[in-house]
Amino acid sequence: MLFFLLASCNNSNSTQNSESKTDSTSTIDTPLTNEKKILFFGNSLTAGLGLADQSEAFPALIQQKIDSLGLPYTCINAGLSGETSAGGKDRIEWLLKDSIDVFVLELGANDGLRGISPESTFQNLNEIVNKVKAAYPNCKLVLAGMMVPPSMGDQYFKDFSAIFPKLAKEQNMTLVPFLLDKVAGIQNLNQADGVHPTKEGQHILAENVWAHLKAVL
Repeated sequence: MLFFLLASCNNSNSTQNSESKTDSTSTIDTPLTNEKKILFFGNSLTAGLGLADQSEAFPALIQQKIDSLGLPYTCINAGLSGETSAGGKDRIEWLLKDSIDVFVLELGANDGLRGISPESTFQNLNEIVNKVKAAYPNCKLVLAGMMVPPSMGDQYFKDFSAIFPKLAKEQNMTLVPFLLDKVAGIQNLNQADGVHPTKEGQHILAENVWAHLKAVL
């Protein structure tokens, strides 16, 4: 079942890719000059593919939590369906033209589904983080962990899973161990295609991220 959840990062892209690109730079709220910015950089899980509106995706739900606490942060959803770590490495630079204070990285699952070597995925993610650090040395960093299905093979499963704690440790990032915890494989928390989280599932994703992000803010 985990396989089908992870496939949400890659499936249904051929008909919605152009729409996703439009969504990829959407700002949840127009930031005020005195507000800090959180950039959520990821794939369809971040973009909220299949939902009625991007306001139902977990970055917007986290914005609601931030607003309720009166914290001076604005969330920016830069999710793009089908994005790989290599694609993200190329895309990140133009998103860094505007300053950011917190960077949440959610990429890698599409690499795993394609069987890309964990070493390559690690290097791409590492380069993304290095570009963020070079542009904004004081930016706080958060990494969303991901897994591949065991059907990919025990060794690949272990090597892929190890990418995220290793990167978090080496780059001093706050780690969300598994973004899809308590959602992956649960039918009523996924859309009719069985792969994309529902509105309710996105609420759990938001809780999974918020449990670690709140200490950073």
